[in-house]
Amino acid sequence: MPVCSTRDGVEIFYKDWGRGRPVVFIHGWPLNGDAWYDQLKAVADAGYRAVAHDRRGHGRSTPVYDGYDFDTFADDLDDLLTHLDLRDVTLVAHSMGGGELARYIGRHGTGRVRSAVLLSAITPLMLQGPDNPEGVPQSVFDDIKAGILKERSQFWKDTAEGFFSANRPGSKATQGNRDAFWYMAMAQTIEGAVACVDAFGTTPFHEDLKKFDVPTLVVHGDDDQIVPLDATGRKAAQLVPGAELKIYEGGSHGIAMVDGDKQRFNQDLLDFLRR
Repeated sequence: MPVCSTRDGVEIFYKDWGRGRPVVFIHGWPLNGDAWYDQLKAVADAGYRAVAHDRRGHGRSTPVYDGYDFDTFADDLDDLLTHLDLRDVTLVAHSMGGGELARYIGRHGTGRVRSAVLLSAITPLMLQGPDNPEGVPQSVFDDIKAGILKERSQFWKDTAEGFFSANRPGSKATQGNRDAFWYMAMAQTIEGAVACVDAFGTTPFHEDLKKFDVPTLVVHGDDDQIVPLDATGRKAAQLVPGAELKIYEGGSHGIAMVDGDKQRFNQDLLDFLRR
């Protein structure tokens, strides 16, 4: 399997398809690089080099017990880009991966980066507070961790409903979407599952976003039941200089996987890449 060894010896699995200008996809929680299959093919077919890795403790990467914080994730991404010697890169990140992208730029700059896409991303802050009343209460994150520890298999099955807005009338989310979510979630370490909740729930990215100096596209669904649009997407677009915000009416958190929305996103992504 193609792997990159990080500075601390963790093996990061990645897919590397096509040839051309590189586009690197960063997955959300609790998924892995397989979540990007539709986008990997679309981008590779369009003449780009498509790369997607599994975060440490996810999918086929080393199932480590620690290192589930955004400084570490950002440094892992830097190790991957360095390992493949990728330059002029477009970084595309979903959900928790948006924090990884933001912290990468915050720590490592944009020397290798051409542009960025934040899809249903957690940036700039998920946690509800006096300065972020639109955010998610701490009790929700506590309940998520409790659900994982109580019986994670059923928890993931239940979580898939809201992830894809499958609980809405007329939803296009399929049983296949829900099954794929469960399969990827079960390939995540249980420690990683719990520790990542603390990481994506409480880490602020305001200062990281202010360091963006590349074209940035922000895409978010207005029916995102996992990462609230008003707490994240709208604010991220305001913090990143010159960012473009696209809001998908009725869009779930799983935009890149649900029929209809994924085709729209693929087209928006390709249009953005061609600029």
